[in-house]
Amino acid sequence: QVQLVESGGGLVQAGESLRLSCAAPGGIFRFNAMGWYRQAPGKQRELVAAFTRGGTTNYVDSVKGRFTISKDNTKNTVYLQMDSLKPADTAVYYCNTNPTLPIWGQGTQVTVSS
Repeated sequence: QVQLVESGGGLVQAGESLRLSCAAPGGIFRFNAMGWYRQAPGKQRELVAAFTRGGTTNYVDSVKGRFTISKDNTKNTVYLQMDSLKPADTAVYYCNTNPTLPIWGQGTQVTVSS
């Protein structure tokens, strides 16, 4: 069974930083663009940041200038550096391909207190 394993979440105060990591199977990582998604309570899951097949990056407007997606091809791992966190960033964060495949992991909880 294909598994995506997210880690790095936690409880932080507004203005602080977190770095999320996602380890993906090599077959998924090498042949797909990867992205980060989040789902806040009572809201639909949304794309936060992603690579495109062309190698560029996309960010949802609310995180531009604060979040940075990166990857390590040698480790089949994608990262999300989150700086200047806000309470509105509180959500469960998931990684997946871009566009998504039906292989969602457990996600990692990010909670930002004011």
